[in-house]
Amino acid sequence: MAFNTRASGMGVLLAGASGTIGLPLVRQLLGAGHQVVAIHRSTGSGDVLRAARATAIQVDVLDRDALLRAVRGHQCDAVISQLSALKKTPARHKDMAATNRLRTVGTANLLAAASAVGATRFVTQSMVFGYGYGDFDDQVLTEADRFAPPGRGRFEAHLAAMRSNEQQVFGATLEGIALRYGLFYGPGPAGDTLVNGVRRRRLPVIPNGGVLPWIHVEDAAAATLAALERGAAGSAYNITDDEPVSFSDLITATAVALDAPPPLRMPPWLLNAAPYAKAVLTGGLRVSNEKAKRELGWMPQMPTYRDGIADLARRYEREAA
Repeated sequence: MAFNTRASGMGVLLAGASGTIGLPLVRQLLGAGHQVVAIHRSTGSGDVLRAARATAIQVDVLDRDALLRAVRGHQCDAVISQLSALKKTPARHKDMAATNRLRTVGTANLLAAASAVGATRFVTQSMVFGYGYGDFDDQVLTEADRFAPPGRGRFEAHLAAMRSNEQQVFGATLEGIALRYGLFYGPGPAGDTLVNGVRRRRLPVIPNGGVLPWIHVEDAAAATLAALERGAAGSAYNITDDEPVSFSDLITATAVALDAPPPLRMPPWLLNAAPYAKAVLTGGLRVSNEKAKRELGWMPQMPTYRDGIADLARRYEREAA
């Protein structure tokens, strides 16, 4: 089903506007001629969002009544959910609990808000780990593969949350789209964590780690804009760059680009105390981004981690000068 609203000039209610891809997405939406009502939770984010020319609303999306009061009087054509509570790389299962709740309760509340503001399109943040935690060897997964199969042990809670997120959006009476992002990196919160960790040797490498899909935050924002304007209702899209790479290789490349000390090496058995991180870092996951390229007319400007890390290093060098 094609999206019938004009490609520019839409009113967009954006939740998670101060998150990892929030500000890049706000800027790209405004640059494309859309108006943005930006939902944020932290007190300090409002001034930044208003400076970017967005209408800022401070509210907790987990409080449905407060959310509906906050959006009262606003009219929007679409809602974009970028809800996440992750401030750093999760290591333990409990580190995912708040984000799991945002994917379940938060999504339900945002769908109610979408109805309240008259939105007819809903784009939600999903993740490639919805395909499962483990080693897929050399298999390249596509959107036709099963998403969020039953998980083993405590991994089921995370898969259930991603399953609920997509099912709620696809089952609603509006045009739902799910974007299955790779791991974020690039300028902003994701880049600050990466660069500071590498410079202080707080991000060790793990021999023989599995490859993972990655996406630069600016490319993630561009893909989200493309999905808003051109995505097919009821569709999911893998939003990743062209070359999966292990966390260890990404960290090592970042250290070289920043002229930082080489990262420390960690034996894999030390990850036994961090089962979530162990599953992610020692598994292996490859996904295809061909559907997003074909249907959204989108191409990553940072097609590999080498391009993205070089750009990141230049940005931080300019800021330090």
